[in-house]
Amino acid sequence: MIADWLTSAGLGALKPVVAALVLPPVPFLVLVLAGLGIARSRPRTGRLLAAVGCVGLWLGCCIGAARWVEQSWLSPPPPLDAGQRAQLKARAAAGTPMAIVVLGGGMDADAREYGSGDLASVSLQRLRYGVWLGRQTGIPVAGSGGLGWAQPSGAMPEAERMAQIARDEYGLPLRWVETASRDTHENAGYSVALLRPAGVAEIVLVTSAVHMPRALREFRAAAASTPIRVTPAPMGAAWPADSALLSWMPSGQGALRMHAALHEVLGALTAPAEAPQK
Repeated sequence: MIADWLTSAGLGALKPVVAALVLPPVPFLVLVLAGLGIARSRPRTGRLLAAVGCVGLWLGCCIGAARWVEQSWLSPPPPLDAGQRAQLKARAAAGTPMAIVVLGGGMDADAREYGSGDLASVSLQRLRYGVWLGRQTGIPVAGSGGLGWAQPSGAMPEAERMAQIARDEYGLPLRWVETASRDTHENAGYSVALLRPAGVAEIVLVTSAVHMPRALREFRAAAASTPIRVTPAPMGAAWPADSALLSWMPSGQGALRMHAALHEVLGALTAPAEAPQK
């Protein structure tokens, strides 16, 4: 896997750069520019390249196309329903050692209105759901996230900010805080290592639905040599109630959803086989 090779070679900081180059809109912009560049010498090929690039740019910003990619290539698990939440609550009440692990999704390093870094919107949404789920089930909550590869050194670790918000704004202190991880692979390894000494037997994993398949693989692989069970609790799977026409019109939200979906597709195509669930 390219990402793992970069990490092992000490070039992990290049991972965001590589992702930016291979994910939309850059490849489609390159096609358009290449088509325009050869339009005089090879007009038919030039027009074809430019047309493919324009179509790619359009679809790369459509909610409808993003939804197709998620459903066809990723198949994220459905969110927990009331019955499943009741089962989690019953297992926790019966004494099963459990932990809700909320994965960070990025930081806004220079949130000047707060005088420090702050959680990106997707991170805040994950934390909110994790806290809500903790209150619904009585399961203690953990936050996982350090400094991502693109964050400046010396910035506040993501899970530290999660702990502040959970305590001060949501009134639910985090039981565990993992601040060393830089990506999903390290989220899994460091979280399992943190929770194993506490005797945790089941991790309820909270992250965005589109990210859940990859996160679940990583956590189950990290827990493969332990008795820890990993239960997915995805969030953020809802789609806008747009008409069929609007869902195929370019939008900012469509571009974000498509970028996230294709990022996870790349991870899925290069991922090792999933460890069996205990």
